[in-house]
Formats: sequence, C-alpha cells, structure tokens
Amino acid sequence: MIQELKISNFLSFKEEVTFSFEATKDKTFEEYQVVEVAPDVRLLRFAMVYGANASGKSNLLNAIEFLHDFWFDRKNDVTAETGVVPFKFDKITPKQPSNFSLKFYVKDVKYWYLLELDEHKVISEKLYYYSSVQPTLLFDRTIVKNVSVVNFNTPAVKISAVAREEINLKCLPNMSFFAARNQVNVALPIVDEAREWLKQSVMNVVTPNSSLFDYAEHTILKDNDLKGHLLEFIKEADFNISNIETTSIKKDIPEEFLDMILKSDRLPDDEKERLKKEKNITHLKTDFEHTVTNDRGIEKYYLSESLQSEGTRRITGLESVIYSALQEESLMVIDEIESSLHPNLIEFVLKKFLEKKDNRSQLLITTHYDPLLNEIDQLFRKDSVWFTEKNESGATELYSLVEFTGLNRIASLQKAYRSGRFGGVPKINL
Repeated sequence: MIQELKISNFLSFKEEVTFSFEATKDKTFEEYQVVEVAPDVRLLRFAMVYGANASGKSNLLNAIEFLHDFWFDRKNDVTAETGVVPFKFDKITPKQPSNFSLKFYVKDVKYWYLLELDEHKVISEKLYYYSSVQPTLLFDRTIVKNVSVVNFNTPAVKISAVAREEINLKCLPNMSFFAARNQVNVALPIVDEAREWLKQSVMNVVTPNSSLFDYAEHTILKDNDLKGHLLEFIKEADFNISNIETTSIKKDIPEEFLDMILKSDRLPDDEKERLKKEKNITHLKTDFEHTVTNDRGIEKYYLSESLQSEGTRRITGLESVIYSALQEESLMVIDEIESSLHPNLIEFVLKKFLEKKDNRSQLLITTHYDPLLNEIDQLFRKDSVWFTEKNESGATELYSLVEFTGLNRIASLQKAYRSGRFGGVPKINL
C-alpha cells in the first residue's frame, strides 16, 4: 500500500508537494477504510481530489503513471529522453532535475524509493527498506562521468560481482534501475519484493478516454468470477441486464492483406510470428441479455455491445477494473470518475469498493462532482479529501481538507467548497 508520495519540478508541481494516504486518528469507518499495516501506521483505502480545471489534479495521477512507466521502460538508445517533464512556467526549473519520493508497504515491510532525474538522465536513484525505525539502504545509483553506477549495500543485498557488473552494464543513464535489473537473471529477494509490487500493484491510470470495455471483455473471457460479479453489481444498480456473453471469434486474413499487416512497426515480433503461422486474427463479441416485462409477460432480448449506452459500457468497464484492483489488492487511479455516469452510480461504485473488508486495495480519484462532499462522515472520511489550486506563478498547490479548522461546525461542506472556503474552485470574473 502507498503511504506517501512527494513530487517536485514535475508538470505543474514546482515546489515539493506531498500526497498521503496516512489516516488521522479519526475512527470513522475504521473497519473498512483504514488498514493498519504496521504498529501505529494506518493507511487509507480511498482518497479523492477536487480542483478547478487546469489546477493540476490530473497531474498528481500523471506523476504516478510516469513512475510506473519509467520503472520498467527498457531503453535501447542512450540518447532517448527519460520522459520526465519539468515545470515550464519558469526560466530556471526546466534546467533543474525533477524529484520523486515514494513510501510504500509490501505486506508489513516498508520501502522508501527516491528518484532524481532530468530530461536526459537519472541523477540519483535509491531504494531503502525498514527493518527497524531507521531505513536500511538497498541500492544507490548515481552518475559518474556520464556513466550510471549502481552500488549495493552488500550486508543487506547479497549479489555476486558478475551480476552487479551486468546490472551496471544494462543500466543506461536514461532508464530506471528496475528496467536494467529485469534483464539480469539473478535473485535479489528484498529488492525484488519491491520491484514486483511496483510492477503488479500500481495499475494504469483510468481516464475518460480509456478503453475500459475492451479490458472488461478480455477479463470476462479469462475470469468467470468477474462475470458473476458484474451481473450482481448490475442487478443492484437497477439495470435490466440479466446476462453477459463474451465469445472469441477467429477470422482468416486474406493473403493480400497479410503482407501489409506484417510490415507494421506497431506489431510486436511475437505477434508477427503468430500471424505468419496462423494467418488469422481474433476479436471478441459481447452480447447483453436484457430482461423486460410487457403485456406478454417476461421476455429476454439480446443486444450487442455496440447498442449499449455509453453509460452501460463505462460502468461495465469501470467495475471490471475495480474488481481487478480488489482481487490484486492494487492501487487504482481514476481521473474524472463522473465521466458518463449518473451521480447515483458514482456513489454506488464508491460505496461498493469501500464495503470490501480486509482488503489492501487503494483507490485514488479526481472529480468535479462536489455532492460527494456532503457524504463526508456518511460514506467518506474527512482525511480522504484533497484539493489542488494553482497559485499566481502557475504552480499547483496540493493540500488536505483536514488542514482546515472548524470542519465540524460547517453545515454543508459542499456549499463551503463552492463558496471558495477550501479553494480549488475556478476564479470566474463576471
């Protein structure tokens, strides 16, 4: 589980900001929304971020996505850029490095990851773990004469000289240690626990444009339990859908098109080899069974996925991703969760997620749907609410609702937010 993320000089974050899943001493919904990962360390399963358009709330999610992509992006060209984007509304910051600090738990073990890099190279990369109150360094990666050098703390990490040298050779200046380590066949148990968690338990950001239904189709085909979960969810959400059927259909590729397809740079080599042998493509077909009551009684009709509403497609895909996050106990991030969803469905989706007991999944969302603020202490905790606001220099400030005093005396947090009490709203000049 993620405890804390610090970001500086990345996209709209100029000065260092801190986002935290750490819970306050408040005991509201303790049983479902708070996980005690270690003595006196209580982490939230849910957080939501409010802010005006272009205030930087999506950039918090972009920071998580950047890290996830960078950790495992293997570079073949030493001249390729790292992909980091520094704060641009300043003459100095584009020439300075960006910094990230991530504290997270793998089961009951705490890790601390630090990354400093610019657009061309990694300046510093470190990983610690906590076997006591003080952190123990696992590896320290630096730049020496434009060459990346990885040093291991050998009392904590047992590694041969040959393996250490191979990792150093693979670790180009513009890529992460983890991407280099993935290319070397060596066991590094303590480091690999963190690596596997970062790879498997941080999911891709869901945006309003994400092809969630495609994800749902592929997952339903592999996991029949998801189908049962979706049907139960849809029934509770008051859809008239009574069944979902996904089938895989193979279609032969005419010879005249096969050569054209094989010349594509976008296809991976293994898929090209498969196409040469099998000469067919597979596509998925999903039909929804709708049960209706009319003058003739109860009748069932099948409609294809293309005839479903955007809301039906969205909720099917979204709930499929949330199901995976719960199964894998992963971090899931959703940008503008209200996209194509009825307000009642937004609350229903979040309620179902939060009702999952004894689960270490975490959900981070951004939203403009402020009626959720009136559900504080009814469905959500105060410490789960965050705001973003841009200052006069164009930089994003990030802060928590619990930083404000007198919250218990406010009759409507939604009205207080709309009136500008907490910031994070558009400044409209009439």
